[in-house]
Amino acid sequence: MSLREGFALYHSLFGISGVFLAARTRLFGRPAQVAVEVPGVQHPVHLRMRTTDVASCGEILIKRQYDWDFRRTPQVIVDAGANIGLASIFYANKYPSARIIAIEPEASNYQMLVKNTAAYSTVKAVNAALWGENCELDIFDPEQGHTAFQMRGETGLCAAQRARVAGITLDKLMSDFEVPHIDLLKVDIEGAERQVFARPERWIGGVDNIAIELHDWMLPGCEDAVQRAAKEFESKLMKGETTYLARERNGSQIAPNSRAPEHAAGPKAPLKILFVT
Repeated sequence: MSLREGFALYHSLFGISGVFLAARTRLFGRPAQVAVEVPGVQHPVHLRMRTTDVASCGEILIKRQYDWDFRRTPQVIVDAGANIGLASIFYANKYPSARIIAIEPEASNYQMLVKNTAAYSTVKAVNAALWGENCELDIFDPEQGHTAFQMRGETGLCAAQRARVAGITLDKLMSDFEVPHIDLLKVDIEGAERQVFARPERWIGGVDNIAIELHDWMLPGCEDAVQRAAKEFESKLMKGETTYLARERNGSQIAPNSRAPEHAAGPKAPLKILFVT
């Protein structure tokens, strides 16, 4: 994102005060966090200035990237690749009775996830990576922002690029949390979907709806793996970069007239900055 695009983003979300704050953060080089009030969101949302947190807030909480109509209200949601918890926050506000398991592997993102979801008793944060087997993984940083961390099963990366995290399969996650059924599985895991969906036999039967961002441009074979695993999912719809897959059982599928709701490019009024740290 160019400097001009960055300032335009901050202005669209926070108004002139956001532009001044971003400029100050850039000028003095000191990291800053803000707590903002978002319409329709019960508790303050914490964001790291001059990171992908800000753009993600616009996409998920303002443009409502994950907003869709389901015939049956989801009661169990797994948010894989939760990042700082924005999708979990969205779901917790839209479906207040739903149990939400939010999985994020990277340590700094996980800290923000915990902070953002602390006020929601229905959200459980898990510091792990969804993967095709239960093992230790390397976290690789391609230096493309806080949403782009990738999981690697092999070793050999330089120390500056590595951290270790537990990889967990979906069936183990379901067992650990005593969840026999998932109403909505949201997946945005930077190419790891190829591993996760390669051997889905133990868990795919317990999932009704999937919202997934595919990363074939990053790791060829992701879409094929998902399509094979979800061959019994009769409904398929698209919203931006997110693919929705749904079964037509138990009235749980996406409503037939469902489509991406139209949302403005930004909030009607600037988001209120509550405090800066």
